[in-house]
Amino acid sequence: MTLSQIIETAIDPALALLPAAMDTPAARSMLLAIGLQESRFEHRRQLVGNPPRPLGPAKSFWQAERGGGMVHGVREHVATRALAAQLYRARGVPADDTAIWDAIEHDDVLAAGLARLLLWTDPKALPALGDADAALACYLRVWRPGKPHPQTWPELYRQAVAEVQR
Repeated sequence: MTLSQIIETAIDPALALLPAAMDTPAARSMLLAIGLQESRFEHRRQLVGNPPRPLGPAKSFWQAERGGGMVHGVREHVATRALAAQLYRARGVPADDTAIWDAIEHDDVLAAGLARLLLWTDPKALPALGDADAALACYLRVWRPGKPHPQTWPELYRQAVAEVQR
């Protein structure tokens, strides 16, 4: 999917279900950059093995695991649990880790909304738009990727910022 398609079909509808204060250029850039970093918006299931197959424990373009922050964490976090519950209701998904994890594999709106809520749980403010180093630090702190690839971040983040600024 192109970045404009992701914005139109996932990010815009997700942010419309959340408080307006959560919809900022910095948030949109982070959602795009993290999706690019995690899946290139090509894979809704984590690829594992050789040859790679979509059998890994992470689902959605933002690659969330069942017990991780985007599924379990935002459901329980004091700052996001009520908003997460609103998202589940709006998307017709029970507030259950397995149901949520299964749904986000194909429900890009739910996945984008939960990704935004996960960013909201970070005690630090979102990085200023264009600050690739701070954005990488935020991604590493909040997503806690098992095998980060920091060398790909600057270009992917640049693409995300450019799309948001169009």
